[in-house]
Amino acid sequence: MAAIIPPEATRAPDVIPGRRHPEHYELRARLGEGGFGEVYEAWDTRLQRSVAIKTIRHGGSTRTDLVREARLAASLRHPAFIKVHAVEDDDSGQFIVMELVHGRTLKQLLRDAPVPLATALDWVGQVADAMRDAHASGLVHGDIKPSNLMVDDDGRVRILDFGLALRHDALATETVSLGSSASAEQADPQGTIAYMAPERLQGATPDPRADVYALGVILYELACGTRPFATLHGLALAAALVQTSSDGWDYPDSLDTRLIALIRAMTARQAEQRIGNMDEAVRRLAELTGKPGAAAPRVHAAPAQSLLSRRAVRIGAGAVLGIALLGGLWWQLAPRVGALTQALVPYSEAVEMEQGLAALKLLDLPGSLENAETHFNRILERSPDNAAAAAGMSLVHALRYGSDRQDETWLRKADADAQQALKLNDQLALGHIAQGWVRDMQGRWDDALAAYGRALHLDPSNFFAWYGKVEALRHARRYPEARANIAEAIRRFPHERVFLDALGSVYYEQSDLRSAEEAFRRSIALQPDAVRSYANLTTVLMRQNRNDDALRVLQQGLQVRPSANLYSNLGNILFRRGDYVGAAEAFENAVSPTRGAPGSYLNWANLGDTLLWIPGRSEEARKAYDKARDLLAEQLVRSPNDVLLVSRMGLYAARSGHADEARKLIMRALTLAPMTADVQFRAGFAYELLGDRKQALAAIAKALRLGYPVKYVEAEPDLVALRRDPEYHAN
Repeated sequence: MAAIIPPEATRAPDVIPGRRHPEHYELRARLGEGGFGEVYEAWDTRLQRSVAIKTIRHGGSTRTDLVREARLAASLRHPAFIKVHAVEDDDSGQFIVMELVHGRTLKQLLRDAPVPLATALDWVGQVADAMRDAHASGLVHGDIKPSNLMVDDDGRVRILDFGLALRHDALATETVSLGSSASAEQADPQGTIAYMAPERLQGATPDPRADVYALGVILYELACGTRPFATLHGLALAAALVQTSSDGWDYPDSLDTRLIALIRAMTARQAEQRIGNMDEAVRRLAELTGKPGAAAPRVHAAPAQSLLSRRAVRIGAGAVLGIALLGGLWWQLAPRVGALTQALVPYSEAVEMEQGLAALKLLDLPGSLENAETHFNRILERSPDNAAAAAGMSLVHALRYGSDRQDETWLRKADADAQQALKLNDQLALGHIAQGWVRDMQGRWDDALAAYGRALHLDPSNFFAWYGKVEALRHARRYPEARANIAEAIRRFPHERVFLDALGSVYYEQSDLRSAEEAFRRSIALQPDAVRSYANLTTVLMRQNRNDDALRVLQQGLQVRPSANLYSNLGNILFRRGDYVGAAEAFENAVSPTRGAPGSYLNWANLGDTLLWIPGRSEEARKAYDKARDLLAEQLVRSPNDVLLVSRMGLYAARSGHADEARKLIMRALTLAPMTADVQFRAGFAYELLGDRKQALAAIAKALRLGYPVKYVEAEPDLVALRRDPEYHAN
């Protein structure tokens, strides 16, 4: 759906001129329709500006779909993408408020007259430049075509309608259905067939190479004056695109052979033979136009009459950044505001700090930590003794340690940064917060809570202090205090989903699975593009033996973005179904340096468990267990009384044949937490591996009485002999 004003815009016949719909927006002209709704020009009576409003048809997408689309669009930083101002809803439905842009689509321009080749190369170069930014964030457009590309009054190409955008993931599945109707719209509900890559027409999930193909077809159309197989429609067009190669398309004799080679490389029928990313397309387009090197992302100035004065821009940027720190949809605008202020506003430590902290709150989105690090480093390069920036760097390193890229080096760096921040200024709340995050990750929860107490004394409304405090209380298993503080945090920060995740985790750890599920579902509704919430909900559903529901949620999460936790959950589901080869592939993704968390001991242990059941892979299993034990040993040094770590280490020791070490660790875990179901199950599992059936039966029976799911016991292949023991059924 386009946020544009085409020349032929008409008054919507079902809208009364001057009527406010909804609330403070006056609808004016209908600009277009397609997909799931309509777009109108509107006047925002509060901010006194023209906007575009995308409405959702009755029976169309849900509010979650709408918010997802808005978040996807708002997360894009390149100026070629339409800006999202807000997501609103009222009794009439939901709608997105967007930037209103004047211009014409490439479809309209191509219909009117041939496009000069230099102009065509410039337009395609602009699109490639913008799409490489989107691909770097994990986003795929999936529907690039001339009607979704607009040239504004300044000659800039704008990319429209990210409503079909997907987070690319190789394990996601999607089918493109081609009906029998001759209508292209009916035959291809996911986009225009003429610009769809052959693999998409055969049911493949969109990935960056599909966007490269679509842009290559547009380049052909601009350069040659027609699109391939222009006379074919529906299934005939789809068949032609699937069965033929772009090497055989007709090219004018006057066309530069380098340009023909580029079009063929972008539109190769086999995806693996195609240009694999937009970086290469940008580079080769730059060579054709005689520009040195690859084009860098551009920030274009808006028309002079629409710009505020430099003084006004500085004030406005600060105001928007203040809003960004409050959360909600404005979280997604923080990176965009950052790019704008860097271009228009002189360097300011205060602005850099606000942008860095705003980026930290987006920790679940790709590039957020790198973005925050850039802002804090910019300060430290000019002011090495800036305590706030040092504390910010500590938070970046701590979050990196807790992310899919977990590595002990990050935690040590976070500790050093926090120490430096407090040395420079011990009255800075952020310095104490940084110290608290480090102590929490080191398992020193009393010290962490003391640090958060000092931070909240200095700044009672600090989001990061509240988040750190509730997490430390949860980790320390002080659940009543954790729930009370989470309730207060939700009251203070109603739009921050991390507190709902913390609440769900508290309920899960206390075996209140229904309440945990409700909390995680509320978290997803609040921020549908946060994969951590999908992973949490999947875990809860698996624990309730609702594996089909878990798979559906897991698939939704993988479509948003790859995640080690999601891959691990997928591996567990497949393992319990007896699909060991599929489970191994999922766990290998979970420990992958590019797609998972190679610093997670649990993922390596899961991989070891799975490889044991695949012929010829026992040596790989042993290496996976050794990796898990090495990673876990580092954490046990810091947190010797963390019962979950101790019990897991005992089980892994039993797995790898270290019997004495295993018995010692299991006894220690049972002493620390005798009434914890997971600990009793691991103890029973370890005893069975060590050949002590009597103690294994006793521990497993106690785990079941404490609420451990019987299906988890029955799905574990290593417990087959135990389950056949009459004593198991007697208990």
